[in-house]
Amino acid sequence: MIAATTANTMSPGLLKVRERAERDPEGVLLALAHLIDEEALQRAYRSLRNEAAVGVDGITKEQYGQDLEHNVRDLHARMKSMRYRHQPIRRVHIPKERGKTRPIGISCTEDKIVQAAVREMLEVIYEPVFRDVSYGFRPGRSAHDALRALNRMLLGGVEWILEADIESFFDSIDRTKLMEMLQARVADKSLLRLVGKCLHVGVLDGAEFYAPEDGTVQGSVLSPLLGNVYLHHVLDLWIEREVQPRLVGKATLIRYADDFIIGFEREDDAKRVTEVLPRRFERYGLKLHPDKTRLLPFGRPDNGQPGGKGPATFDFLGFTHYWRRSRAGRWMPSMKTRKARLRRAITAVADFCRRHRHRPVKEQHAALTRRIVGHRNYFGVNGNLRSIALLIRTTERAWHKWLCRRSQRAHLNWKRFQELLRDFPLPRPQIRVQIWTSP
Repeated sequence: MIAATTANTMSPGLLKVRERAERDPEGVLLALAHLIDEEALQRAYRSLRNEAAVGVDGITKEQYGQDLEHNVRDLHARMKSMRYRHQPIRRVHIPKERGKTRPIGISCTEDKIVQAAVREMLEVIYEPVFRDVSYGFRPGRSAHDALRALNRMLLGGVEWILEADIESFFDSIDRTKLMEMLQARVADKSLLRLVGKCLHVGVLDGAEFYAPEDGTVQGSVLSPLLGNVYLHHVLDLWIEREVQPRLVGKATLIRYADDFIIGFEREDDAKRVTEVLPRRFERYGLKLHPDKTRLLPFGRPDNGQPGGKGPATFDFLGFTHYWRRSRAGRWMPSMKTRKARLRRAITAVADFCRRHRHRPVKEQHAALTRRIVGHRNYFGVNGNLRSIALLIRTTERAWHKWLCRRSQRAHLNWKRFQELLRDFPLPRPQIRVQIWTSP
C-alpha cells in the first residue's frame, strides 16, 4: 500500500489538477499524463513499503533503488514512447476462515511504481467527488471512522440493517464499464491507456499462466482506488440519487471498500431496496453472496425488554455488532471481535509459539508483543476489552506450553513462568480507540 498524497508532497502541477477537480466536481479533466514525470515516479517509489513482497522478476524495492535515477529515467522513457508493458502478476493464496483462501496478486516493483503514480493522479481527481459514506482506502479516513459513523447511525433511529457481501468483488469488476466510468471524469487518453495496462495483465499462479478478461488485481496498489470508483457509481450515487428520493424514510449507507451496510428507518423501505439491489449489481457484473446478505431488524430494544443483550447481531469490519444495556440501564450499540476473527488470531499466536519456541525468549517476547499491540490497536475499541483480554490470556498459555516443550530437562512450571513474565511482560488489555458517541 502507498501513503496518501498530501498538499505538502504534491507537485505544483498536481495542486493545479486538484484545484480544477474541486472547482468542477462534474467536469472532465484533460492534459494529465505528462504530470507523471520522473519526479512523480520517484515519489511513487518512496511511497512503497520497504518489506513488500516481490513479483515475478524477484527484484525488491531496495534492489531497484540501488540505481534509482537510471531505472526511473528508463521507465519514464518507455512510458512516454508507449513501450512500457506491465509484467504478469504473481498470485499467492492467503488463508481465510473455514479453510478458504483469498487470492492476492503481487506486481513487480517497477509496476508498483507505475500503479502508485497513477493512483496519486486519480486520487487527486476523485477525492472531491467521492461521497462521505465511503471510508476505505481514502486519505484521512479509516475503518474506525466507519465504525463511528455506524454508531451514530444506530443511535439515530435506524430500525433495519441490510448486511451485504459482494462475491469476489475485485475479480468481478467489468473492465469495460470501469473504463467508461473513468472516461466520464478523465479525457486524457494516455492516462487511460496506463490504467488499461494495469488492468489487462496476465496472472502466474504457481506453474499456471492465464489472462483474466475481467476484474482488477486484488492486492495491487491501484485496485482499491479503482474499486472505489466502481462502487461510487454502482452503489454510492445510486443510493443518493435514485434510491433515497423514492423512500418514505431515511436510508444510510456506510461503505468500506467492498464491505458495506445500509440502515433503514422503515421496514417497507428496507425490503424494497433488498429486492432491487441484486438486480442493480447484476447490471455491473457483481453478485451478492446469498448466504452472507440478509436484512434484519436492529432497532433499539424497548426499555422493558428483559436481559442484558438485544436479540439480533450482525458483522461489519471484523466486529460483531449488538445492543447491550449500559450500567445506567440504557440500551446502547456495542461491538466485540468476531468469533472467527478472534479464533484466527489465537490460532496464529499458538502456531507462532510452536514454530519459534527455540528462539531466544527476548526475541519471542518482542514478536508476541508486536502481534498483540497490532491486534489491540485495531480491535481495542469501547466495549471490547474482554476480547482483548482473552487473546492476551491465551497468548500467555500458548507461550508457556511451548516454552515447556523446548527442553525435556528443564520443565518451566507456572510459577517460574510468572517470574519470566515479570521480566518479559506482555501488553495489557486496553481501549485504544474511542468509537462511542453520546446518545
